[in-house]
Amino acid sequence: MEVRSTVRYLSISPQKLRLVCDKVRGLDAQEALVILKFMPQKGAQFVSKAVASALANAENNFDLDPTGMYVRTIYADGGPMQKRWKAGARGRYKPRKRRTSHLTVILAEREGK
Repeated sequence: MEVRSTVRYLSISPQKLRLVCDKVRGLDAQEALVILKFMPQKGAQFVSKAVASALANAENNFDLDPTGMYVRTIYADGGPMQKRWKAGARGRYKPRKRRTSHLTVILAEREGK
């Protein structure tokens, strides 16, 4: 059985978030939470909350054992960009793009357990 958790409009670029996602893909959910707790990246906090939410969904909504779950799929997609302007030299301006992202975590049960 699969359990899903999505977080939308995160204030971090998808490229930075994917670096954290790659570290926990395929790990046990409890082990992933421990690893994310000690990572210095900003995206680790977002991913940790999403994995914890998926575990809570599994336990409360589907009566699954959270110790037997693993991170089957995790990915970060791009969200809408906020276009901002920064003052430049000689009265000009320079465009800035504030990127956002959508995070999706899918947990599944191990087949052997």
